[in-house]
Amino acid sequence: MCNNKKDRPLFVKINNLDNVAIAVKPKGVEKGSTISENIKTIEFIPQSHKVALKDFKSGDEIIRYGAVIGYAKEDIPKGSWVSEDRVILPKAPALSELPIGTRVPKSLPPLDGYTFLGYRNSDGTVGTKNMLGIVTCVQCVEGVLNIAVEKIRNELLPKYPNVDGVMPINHNYGCGVAIDAPEAVVPIRILKNLALHPNFGGELLVVSLGCEKLPPERLLPEVGEENIIVFQDEPGFKPMVDRIVQKADEILKRLNKRKREVCPASDLVVGLQCGGSDAFSGVTANPAVGYAADLLVRAGATVMFSEVTEVRDGIHLLTPRAINEQVGEKLKKEMAWYDHYLELGGVGRDANTTPGNKKGGLVNIVEKSLGSIAKSGSSVISHVLSPGEKVKPDQKGLIFAATPASDFVCGTCQLASGITLQVFTTGRGTTYGLEMAPVIKVSSRTDLSEKWKDLIDIDAGKIVSSDATIEEVGMEIFKLILEVASGKKKVWTDYYGIYNAICLFNPAPVT
Repeated sequence: MCNNKKDRPLFVKINNLDNVAIAVKPKGVEKGSTISENIKTIEFIPQSHKVALKDFKSGDEIIRYGAVIGYAKEDIPKGSWVSEDRVILPKAPALSELPIGTRVPKSLPPLDGYTFLGYRNSDGTVGTKNMLGIVTCVQCVEGVLNIAVEKIRNELLPKYPNVDGVMPINHNYGCGVAIDAPEAVVPIRILKNLALHPNFGGELLVVSLGCEKLPPERLLPEVGEENIIVFQDEPGFKPMVDRIVQKADEILKRLNKRKREVCPASDLVVGLQCGGSDAFSGVTANPAVGYAADLLVRAGATVMFSEVTEVRDGIHLLTPRAINEQVGEKLKKEMAWYDHYLELGGVGRDANTTPGNKKGGLVNIVEKSLGSIAKSGSSVISHVLSPGEKVKPDQKGLIFAATPASDFVCGTCQLASGITLQVFTTGRGTTYGLEMAPVIKVSSRTDLSEKWKDLIDIDAGKIVSSDATIEEVGMEIFKLILEVASGKKKVWTDYYGIYNAICLFNPAPVT
């Protein structure tokens, strides 16, 4: 890849084995443009899309990232646009044949001396925000709770300047569901762990209707009756609202006394995610985030990457990085569980790829997966978590936290697993945000960053559009993580208050 502004290429490729390259120019590359001494484009190639660097015969392997992303559906002359309709999806790697721990990365040198200002909790976790969390047992209470939350925001929060906000954990679970079904463990675990999130400072306020299938004593048995509000015990709407506001005031007084203190970077729990991906995500943003992930691991932090369907087709590249047999087998188990889950729904893994992904040059889930796993960097995979499973204090390093790829569901699952900050890459652009934890938005293209100056926090597109390197942008992301975690700098989603709703992953039946 050439980064000299006077001699910047029209196309880039990642690996010497690649027989396709990606169009760089924002407006695409015109027909007749020179790619190399013996190749010219024979048709228009849109930005982010692939051009054939050889003459493909029907059935030939199409290679990107040094791996097969598909097979030519027809003859494709060199210089042509390798579009989605010309590519046959290959089979997913067979789980039974995966090597485990055969290429365990060597530990990188420790990175000492990096700190941030966090809120230390009695259980040893460290928050990046100081928030009042209100946990609901059932969706039925949401309407009244939301009215109470507005009163809290308008009337109480101005009195408590050290509190960042109030977060009602509203959801569509708790009743009308098969509460004892085997897979009900997933949404119940997620809800419980959301309630115990480090950014809530150990304070729990629970709101129940009173007749739901998921009562407070089952969801959060550790909570005392004084912190549980049951609507069916109250004499009407106004007392319900007043009771919530009164209890919130008591908790806010305690939260307001909390202070940030210097904490080592090893206390961070950072989630990695991508959404609205394009063919540049795996060239710029995800590799830069992967470099930042390696820096975090070297500093002793916990880093989670997720999205099962965006890992499945690259799983053969991940199991060799597993620290031991147990971790490798857990990776395979999570892939197999999701394969079965998709089969029950009557869809294949390629249902993941969105129209926007395809418009951004990603022909199928294989190409998307290979770019997505670049976020994981090069560190050893030390642990695997099931959806919404909470990370333990001694589980440091790079962790695969199994989640769906849906932005909102993945974000909710990662919050339940304990992330206190998220780094989110995008190529097409998304306004996604989380209230419970800051979200650093990284663009894969400079033209997106320029278009969305007040939504994108870091432009990784400059790796292609100017003379920046993956390492430089990765270090920029690492340093911004420390600043944002310290409360010294706000991400755009926090600045504007752009937040998505909590979205539970519920694979259990609804009755």
